[in-house]
Amino acid sequence: MHLQQTKRGSRGTGGPQYYFHNLTGAVKNHLRKEGAVRVALVTPYGATKSDYFAVGKDHKLGAKQRAVPGNVGHDRIQQGLAGESIGEAIRVWYKLAPSDFERIDIDVDVIDDAFYLAPLKYKYASGMKAKEIRRIERPLTFTRDYVSPLWVEQLVQLSRKRADLVSWSLEEICRGVKDHRSSSRLAHIQETDILRASGALKHLGVSLGGYVGKGYDCFTEFSFLSYPAYSVPVEIKRNSRDFRYQQRKYGKEELSRAVVLCATHDHLQTPRNIDVIELEAMCQYARRFHQPIQ
Repeated sequence: MHLQQTKRGSRGTGGPQYYFHNLTGAVKNHLRKEGAVRVALVTPYGATKSDYFAVGKDHKLGAKQRAVPGNVGHDRIQQGLAGESIGEAIRVWYKLAPSDFERIDIDVDVIDDAFYLAPLKYKYASGMKAKEIRRIERPLTFTRDYVSPLWVEQLVQLSRKRADLVSWSLEEICRGVKDHRSSSRLAHIQETDILRASGALKHLGVSLGGYVGKGYDCFTEFSFLSYPAYSVPVEIKRNSRDFRYQQRKYGKEELSRAVVLCATHDHLQTPRNIDVIELEAMCQYARRFHQPIQ
């Protein structure tokens, strides 16, 4: 599947447009049936909400961004209320050089009636060879079983600048998680005590928002490497196995996308698009690296 950029020379009349080509049968049938489907753009951090819509060839967007009959003749991505084209959004998120695309190869997952669109490869109209875009599974996950390459690169980059600060942050996380281990748990300690790690996590690129106690616990911003900042709901849990209600969406307009911040990861079947940050795993990582990370 890929997107073909059109109207490269006519930005004054609406700017670039992107037509779908070679959609799989399941994706095409769903789009033609619904007329318009909201698009969640997959970024280096994972999926994020957007104002883009996939629109079928026999429909257009009408009032309130709803599908109405139309005769455009192409399955396509429409900008909706977004301030830039889907191609420009991909370029910004993945830090690609500014230029007009010829095509963008994509993968599309249909999750909760939204198209989760992940760019895989791109080719500029200038004639350069196509280049692949790295795709990381569970990009924000840090557990004893799996540490995302994005996390590793973030810690390496931070350590090269301030190894002492990274070391302090990981040791602070160790200090806090000790009070939640079954062998050394403080009596009556509350789950929200996990937020004691917020200062250390801030130094590592994770800015936890206020604990709201309704819906997802806190909306949080991740700032890794040179990528734009990414916001996602975070759920606070002592043990990730207690993550149940949040496996479903909170509302019709919400994505099935969240991060679980826990002391111990013991969830055996973590759903797609749910990342887990395990403080115990970060503590063990700190113990492995007494010397500055190279």
